[in-house]
Amino acid sequence: MNKPISRQQHGLADYTYAPLVATAPETLGFSDNQTATTLCRLLGGGVLAATLFTRAEWGLVKAIPFKTHLTLDVMSGALATAAPWLFGFSRNTRARNAFLAMGATSLVVGGLLTQSNEMPR
Repeated sequence: MNKPISRQQHGLADYTYAPLVATAPETLGFSDNQTATTLCRLLGGGVLAATLFTRAEWGLVKAIPFKTHLTLDVMSGALATAAPWLFGFSRNTRARNAFLAMGATSLVVGGLLTQSNEMPR
């Protein structure tokens, strides 16, 4: 399957995704739920850290192979998708739906649509 998202586009998406996830509680109106808010900050910070440390054109430290970065995306997507039930906020509609959207985005972009070719050394 020819995947439509290049490594370069993926980096731009990550640098956009991280602050959107971190600020989702205020933007989407569930900041009263401390658990969901904390998880958003952790997920956003984790995506930003992985992005900064990825061996790609947009990585600052270039320590993590790009395929490992994509694996981390899939893992964080799975965690985000399960988080409302794992952490007990599934009845908070806004938080639950935000986490389902974040998880689906991470799983689809990181796992299905991004080309996994490593950056030449």
